[in-house]
Amino acid sequence: MRPREVSAPKLRGINISDTQVLRARGADFALVWIVAIAVPLLLTAPALWNGYPLLQYDTGGYLARWYEGYLVPSRSTAYGIYLHLGEASHFRVNLGVQALSVMWIVQATLRVFGIMRSLRIAAVVLALCATTALPVLTSLLLTDIFAGLSVLTLFLLVFHGGRFSRLETLFLFLFTSFAASTHSATLGVMFGLCCAGWILRPLLPERFSVRGLTRGSLTIVVGAGMLLASNFGLSGQLAWTPGGSGVAFGRMLQDGLVKRYLDDHCSIENLKLCPYRSELPRTGDDFLWGKSMFNDLGRFNGLGDEMAYIAWHSLTAYPGAQSEAAIAATAKQLVSVATGEGSNNYLAHTYGIIERYLPQEIAAVRKAHQQRWEFDFTAMNLVHVPVALLSEFLLVGILLGAALRRKLDDIALLAGTVALALLGNAFLCGVLSGPHDRYGARMVWIATLTVLIAAVRRFVGREPPAPS
Repeated sequence: MRPREVSAPKLRGINISDTQVLRARGADFALVWIVAIAVPLLLTAPALWNGYPLLQYDTGGYLARWYEGYLVPSRSTAYGIYLHLGEASHFRVNLGVQALSVMWIVQATLRVFGIMRSLRIAAVVLALCATTALPVLTSLLLTDIFAGLSVLTLFLLVFHGGRFSRLETLFLFLFTSFAASTHSATLGVMFGLCCAGWILRPLLPERFSVRGLTRGSLTIVVGAGMLLASNFGLSGQLAWTPGGSGVAFGRMLQDGLVKRYLDDHCSIENLKLCPYRSELPRTGDDFLWGKSMFNDLGRFNGLGDEMAYIAWHSLTAYPGAQSEAAIAATAKQLVSVATGEGSNNYLAHTYGIIERYLPQEIAAVRKAHQQRWEFDFTAMNLVHVPVALLSEFLLVGILLGAALRRKLDDIALLAGTVALALLGNAFLCGVLSGPHDRYGARMVWIATLTVLIAAVRRFVGREPPAPS
């Protein structure tokens, strides 16, 4: 009598041996660890090559917040505290937090779209690192990395909050709230997205749940609370970060509206800028940050109220010209997407702050390639700029395709969220500060991510869950 054969165990309907199962699991486990190590290295490659985290002209203003004890226009104290916590590690802690946050948030976004395998996640991240500003943003000591990530985390909280564990949901909530506290434009974009969600809810109640929208809206409230608390803790003032009207004044100056207002009103109003109306700098940046009469008149302390007065009154005095300038600034900001603005010039202010408050960092900073003018973004932008513009174009294509099909699927929902975020960012930054490549580059990489997700879903499809 022949001994009875024992059948091999089944996995997804296929007979395989225990050895094969163990090998498959071992290979997948090894791949997960390879990806977990390789991806953060890719994301921080610019800082690793530089020998120090990348710095930007505005970095010094944030670093100084912990030490100076007063509020500075457009410099979040919440982000300043975040940087201070990493000082003892030469800011390696900050780079680690940024790299791990990017890695987790991107994989969480891919996960909700059925892209779960480690190799494909790594491929998407590699594509982003090769074609977008993402690794530069991750390597930079600046608020910019939180701008794009906050759009993704807000999307996940509002539309997919039920798919995450409580711990993951808490991380998404706290991360989004902190991101809102780091920059007024980031908070403004998030506020606009939530407002759009509440407006669309009556039309699409199955996609915009009350619970999801409430969860997302609360991040803005908590983020505002974080900023107010940090402002009070460092300055003793329960006040919002100043400077919004001053920055808007700069944009109106370069559009010629400030000179027009002074020419029309200096005969009947006693304004400090009247004697200088024929000597105004060409750009808002030259006025606010260069050597101009702004310094002679006391900067924000001496001229802030007058700048706010002129900015607000010129809105009512020239509504047509203001509207035309706003549309032109928004359109220009949408295509201003080059990587590296503010990091490839002389960073005198930031270096001065480091020398004054962080002398232990001077030696490392001076050894960095960036300090020796060896960090050039020209070659990067030969790739980054065309990819960014193509991604924006394809984003519109995804939305048009959804409109023609009359179907708001998950891809279209993400594309709509990202498109609205890009438009809101372009409006807020372009109109208030004037178009800058930095404001576009920090956000447009999420358009490339959306296009990559759509491509994977179209040509590969959803992946089945990994073997368990």
